[in-house]
Amino acid sequence: MSNAVVESAEHRALRAAVAALGQRYGREYLARVAREGGHPDELWADAAKLGYLGVNLPEEYGGGGGGIAELSIVLEELGAAGCPLLMMVVSPAICGTVIARFGTEEQKRAWLPGLADGSRTMAFGITEPDAGSNSHRITTTARRDGDDWVLSGRKVFISGVDIADATLIVGRTEDARTGRLKPCLFIVDRDTPGFTRSVIDMELHAAEKQFELVLDEVRLPAGALVGDEDAGLLQLFAGLNPERVMTAAFAIGMGRYALAKAVDYAKTRQVWKEPIGAHQAVAHPLAAAHIELELARLMMQKAAHLYDAGDDMGAGEAANMAKYAAGEACVRAVDQSVHTLGGNGLTREYGLASLITASRVARIAPVSREMILNFVSHQTLGLPKSY
Repeated sequence: MSNAVVESAEHRALRAAVAALGQRYGREYLARVAREGGHPDELWADAAKLGYLGVNLPEEYGGGGGGIAELSIVLEELGAAGCPLLMMVVSPAICGTVIARFGTEEQKRAWLPGLADGSRTMAFGITEPDAGSNSHRITTTARRDGDDWVLSGRKVFISGVDIADATLIVGRTEDARTGRLKPCLFIVDRDTPGFTRSVIDMELHAAEKQFELVLDEVRLPAGALVGDEDAGLLQLFAGLNPERVMTAAFAIGMGRYALAKAVDYAKTRQVWKEPIGAHQAVAHPLAAAHIELELARLMMQKAAHLYDAGDDMGAGEAANMAKYAAGEACVRAVDQSVHTLGGNGLTREYGLASLITASRVARIAPVSREMILNFVSHQTLGLPKSY
């Protein structure tokens, strides 16, 4: 896929370099790691050594000084090679961005260099059993006790907690003026007393496991609070907008990987006189999938540009649209790719069948496509709410 019109020479060079790294590992590496119950530590370490994991983080803390635009390129190209790193969505994109923008100097020094060089990892905990996609119903609460904070609550579908040094937890504190609960972010180290985790048994086969977390009167020092107690949604969406952009990158990369497999197969698979790709019933759906992935990428690039330029409001709309478009494009690309291969599309040899399940993640997480349609209908089109 060519982006010569809209991407700089530096971005094209970054794509090529990351693609070369991805080709050294590929899908079989990631599948083997998942089968063995391990983690893609070798790929993570190599990506870190080359500066890719921290490309969005400030240079003064060991990062590359770029933004979400550069980080999304890294994830997309690894995905297109068949070996995306899910924890890139969480550790440098969400947690690293939030700490870089709102953390204290002590928090930045403690976390950003490690997040940049891959030696430290953070998970992100927002989803709750009874809140779903409604962040306003989060019930994990934080109360003051002297100079400390005490957190209580539950989280579900939290990725990579077993390999994370800490989890950035979204809780709610009471506004002293209004009595209303407002979101706040806390760094909870993995071995903090009262902070426990249990694995969720998933049909989705991936190296990164999903966890349920319980915070039972977890006591934290004042320095665990990230940013301003009164900032509320501003800090939360400073992390959620990059999450949506990176989810789009994850989906586009996966769609590209599947499509490349199908195109190669359609060029070489011969049943009649010509390869099956010569037939429009095969060629046209693949062409449509390519178009949809390209369009989704353009919206992703717009969202990343707006975010990196400091336009949080514009980035919020574009990031939601990009995540929606990429999720839909990914699902259709994977489905059509499997269909193109016929029975071979369901074999382990070709490695596409597992993507049928994996591709649905971008439709569901981190926010469902229905909630994105709600956002666009209310915030963009000005239509009334039904809830």
